[in-house]
Amino acid sequence: MATISASAVKDLREKTGVGMMEAKKALEEAGGDFDKAVDILRKKGLSAAAKKAARVASEGMIASSLEGSGKVGVLIEVNSETDFVAKNGDFQSFAKGLAELVAAQKPADVAALSQLIMGGENVEAKRNALIQKIGENIAIRRFVRFETAGRIAIYLHGTRIGVMVDYIGDEQFGKDLAMHIAAASPQFLSRETVPAETLQRERAVYEAQAKESGKPAAVIGKIVDGKLEKFYSDSCLLDQVYIKDPDGKLKIKDLLKKAGANSAVNGFVRYQLGEGIDKKKENFAEEVAAQLK
Repeated sequence: MATISASAVKDLREKTGVGMMEAKKALEEAGGDFDKAVDILRKKGLSAAAKKAARVASEGMIASSLEGSGKVGVLIEVNSETDFVAKNGDFQSFAKGLAELVAAQKPADVAALSQLIMGGENVEAKRNALIQKIGENIAIRRFVRFETAGRIAIYLHGTRIGVMVDYIGDEQFGKDLAMHIAAASPQFLSRETVPAETLQRERAVYEAQAKESGKPAAVIGKIVDGKLEKFYSDSCLLDQVYIKDPDGKLKIKDLLKKAGANSAVNGFVRYQLGEGIDKKKENFAEEVAAQLK
């Protein structure tokens, strides 16, 4: 059997868009002949995924899994090109199955998840098969796994927003926290957890704004401190006003006190579908012209 180098596998993956194992198997079957390996993948219908892989996948769904009597939780984002495919039953089953696999197997990252076995074959093979069946690019973008001695609450707002909270308290308290995070979108748990560089950047902006407005030097410090307090109340979970408080005064840190002496929030994560992905802007006239060519 020909020795297959890692660089050859890498080159074949880049050319065809298939997974590492599929590329290696094709090269082995082709005796190391690159062009023959490409043909083998084409005959299997796998290399068709390469063209689709270049297309932006910014739709899809956030899926979740809660296992171990509420001690292990997972959020995962799986992307497709269109919202229509995100409603496909096979796509949804794939995403949900991935969440359950992450909960059970603890993969370190998406690359490790892609090599795990699900339903008799590895995840990457299943992903490629689903691309072939559905006809759209499908990407496993990210996941997070919590395992705690406390409790985990998960809230999904449809399939586009997912929240997971590691907390101590009763079930209703966890649900309320997760729903608040979904709506208020905090960036940090508390003011103590805000990175120093973030605070420095915010402070510099506020100081420049105050100086630009012509405020006296003696009051600039107070103005900056006031703006930082506003930043904390907007960005830090514990400083945010609880969305369900009818008076608009109760902060999450006060809600914790009301929930009991042992209540606590250990951490949280909020996923919003497609956030940070540069979506391709289609020009309809250009698209039609391209198809006519």
